[in-house]
Amino acid sequence: MSTLLVLLQAAASIAWGYLGAGIGAGLATIGAGIGIGKIGGGAMEGIARQPEAAGTIRSTMIIAAALVEGVAFFAVVICLLVVLK
Repeated sequence: MSTLLVLLQAAASIAWGYLGAGIGAGLATIGAGIGIGKIGGGAMEGIARQPEAAGTIRSTMIIAAALVEGVAFFAVVICLLVVLK
């Protein structure tokens, strides 16, 4: 009887791991989308206020968006590694 209980507990912990990995990947993706949206919105406001600085603002925006996307991609990969382990 105790062997069955141990197996059921192990199965439940695996299911919680899958759920946690799915929620983590989703939150990372949503967070990256919100962050990149705020970066783009701020850049558009900055370009509207100072059109002569458009090139500098645009390049800075692209670098910041790439860093945010890289962190989100890293988080999704970690979540997938948890599921595949």
